[in-house]
Amino acid sequence: MPYQAAVSEFQFLFDHVVDFDQIAATDRFAEATPDLVSAILVEAGRMCDEVLAPVQRDGDLHPAVLENGVVRTSPGFDTAYRAIADGGWVSTSAREENGGMGLPLSVTAAVNEMMAGACLSIALNPLMTQGQIEALEHHASDALKSVFLPKLITGEWCGTMNLTEPQAGSDVGALSSRAVDNGDGSFAVTGTKIFISWGDNDFASNICHLVLARLPDAPAGTKGISLFLVPKYLPDDAGNAGAANTLSVVSLEHKLGLHGSPTAVMQFDGAKGWLAGAEGAGMKAMFTMMNNARLGVAGQGIGAGEGAYQQALAFAMERKQGRSPIAGGNGTIIDHADVRRMLASMKADLFAARAIAMACGVAIDMGTATNDPEWQARAAFLTPIAKAFGTDTGIAVAEAGIQVHGGMGFIEETGAAQYARDVRVTAIYEGTNGIQSMDLVGRKLMDGGDAACRLLDEIEAAAEAARSDFPNLAEAVWQANESLREATEWMVTQEQLNHRFAGSVPYLRAFARVLGGYFHLKAALAERGNGKRTKLARFYILRLLGEVTGLLSHATAGADDLYALSDADLGA
Repeated sequence: MPYQAAVSEFQFLFDHVVDFDQIAATDRFAEATPDLVSAILVEAGRMCDEVLAPVQRDGDLHPAVLENGVVRTSPGFDTAYRAIADGGWVSTSAREENGGMGLPLSVTAAVNEMMAGACLSIALNPLMTQGQIEALEHHASDALKSVFLPKLITGEWCGTMNLTEPQAGSDVGALSSRAVDNGDGSFAVTGTKIFISWGDNDFASNICHLVLARLPDAPAGTKGISLFLVPKYLPDDAGNAGAANTLSVVSLEHKLGLHGSPTAVMQFDGAKGWLAGAEGAGMKAMFTMMNNARLGVAGQGIGAGEGAYQQALAFAMERKQGRSPIAGGNGTIIDHADVRRMLASMKADLFAARAIAMACGVAIDMGTATNDPEWQARAAFLTPIAKAFGTDTGIAVAEAGIQVHGGMGFIEETGAAQYARDVRVTAIYEGTNGIQSMDLVGRKLMDGGDAACRLLDEIEAAAEAARSDFPNLAEAVWQANESLREATEWMVTQEQLNHRFAGSVPYLRAFARVLGGYFHLKAALAERGNGKRTKLARFYILRLLGEVTGLLSHATAGADDLYALSDADLGA
């Protein structure tokens, strides 16, 4: 069964689960009508199915390579990228005055997820450029925007993000790259950056790097960091790619997966660049795109999981093994209870993760359209949950996909293992999932739990309203929600953050589990019957939601027992 983008899933979520109609009711996004959004999803889905999915295996089997300083990309990637750029899929949410479509971020997130399901390696490329467009729109000077935005929006030029250095991973404040004023409005940027996704390619006429660096006498830590736009080729008087800048790709990393996506070590040797934002405000500018990029990475995880699920389902429906344990079965392994359990778990979790991601996108859009601090707080609260649960789900689904394949899943020729290798990094970049959970119980609960409690109140009200239609499901969601409320109150009262941090990962997962139950319940209510969504909701709520009890026990245990184990105790 060839890959099919989850167009109908997004349409259902927008229409019945995440209240997308609120966005279309705002002045900012009034043109995002149901008909327009549906047409966009259908067209993007067709591109994913027909153009991107066919290059998925080539990206793995024929990785990008560095030859004489030039990156050569995987077969077919140039054609796939051109389809993305020519279709306008790089710039769906870029502002209309700059040449973009001006669509809600939630629509862009849906399109990006479908692309990730088709071919994660190529889908990572436009996500980088989208982040750069957003950062420039918010922080760059008009002069800088006039030169770079048109080319980035059309996809003629690509963008990257350069944060990490060999000695500074998640601790960005430890970076040592430097920038010196050239005296003409530009700066000379020098330093080494690692883990640069799509640091170069052979199908764009220019690569524009956003680089974090320090100006002379800048203070230590993150407050001393500025952001610079440093292109591979300097724009000429006509705004086209001109003379080569003094930067280079030193090497490409040899990675567990994502072989089609070149991850570069970049060297900047006094390379000419321009400030993107104010001096010392580099992290502010970078976080403008990083927060939304985290939603994009959630979609990468979910998309890869969708691809893995579809392949596992197709295999299970074709693979004959043993006698069918049920009457009227089709004689393949999908008849077996454990295989069906795995497939149902995969599908139920993908729905939950996708709904959380889309709800996060809706909150971001509503915050943008209304400037309502409650919407903005909801978006901020949901972002780490969407990122961590979306990527954890993608990893778990891809792993289960291998298991469904049995021995053939361990054989590379089936392609099942590629999903697991490709998606694994999504739990690491754009802030590890551990950092996401610490952010959730730290910064995101600094309001005393107000944003969390507004969500919990909404879930409680929905569970109460569903009691007449689905009493058992509603009661299970209500009980899990109340347990989560108690754990949230515990978190808020912990003055020592390390007690929160010790249980932050299970707390985040418990919150995601409860949100998943809420969205599954809404799906069942929207279906008004006993159709496939109601059956899936019943499976999720009655089988998977119970995980919340153990998670919250762990989440509220504090840190003392962790540190009772000494370094020596953890040794051999």
